[in-house]
Amino acid sequence: MTRPQTRARLEDALSRLLAGQPIRTDGQLTVTNLCREAGVGRDSFYRSPDIVARFEAAKANAQAHKPELLQLREEIAELKRERRKLKSDHARTVRELEKTIRVYANQIQVLALRAAELEGKNTRLRRQLAEDAGVTAIGLASPELSEAPGT
Repeated sequence: MTRPQTRARLEDALSRLLAGQPIRTDGQLTVTNLCREAGVGRDSFYRSPDIVARFEAAKANAQAHKPELLQLREEIAELKRERRKLKSDHARTVRELEKTIRVYANQIQVLALRAAELEGKNTRLRRQLAEDAGVTAIGLASPELSEAPGT
C-alpha cells in the first residue's frame, strides 16, 4: 500500500492525463507518463491496486475510442492541408492581381502621356490653321475653328 500523499499525487496525475492537461509529459496514457506526472517511481504506482485498476480501465476506454480518435486526427490533418493550399492559392491570386494592376497602371500612364502629347499637337495645329489666312476650314466641328478667319 502507498502513502496517502503518493496516492493523491497519482490520482491527480491520472486526472490530468485523462483531461488532456499534462504538466510534465506529452500526455499519452502510459505508466511512465503517469509516474512522471505524479513525480513518483513505478513501484509506487504498482503498490496502488485501485490506481492500477483505474489506469487500466482508462487505457482500455481510450483504446476503444482510438479508431474514432484516429479518424478525427486524420480529418484535422486533411483540413490543415486544405487550409494551407487555400492560403497558397489566395497568395498566388493576390500576387497575380497586383502584377496586373501594375501593368494597367503603366499602360494608363503611357496613354495619359500620349493623350497629352496629342492634345498639345492638336492645339498647335489649330493655332497654325487659325493663323494661316490662305486655308479655309471645311466642316470642322470644333467651335474654335469655325471662328477662324476666312470661314
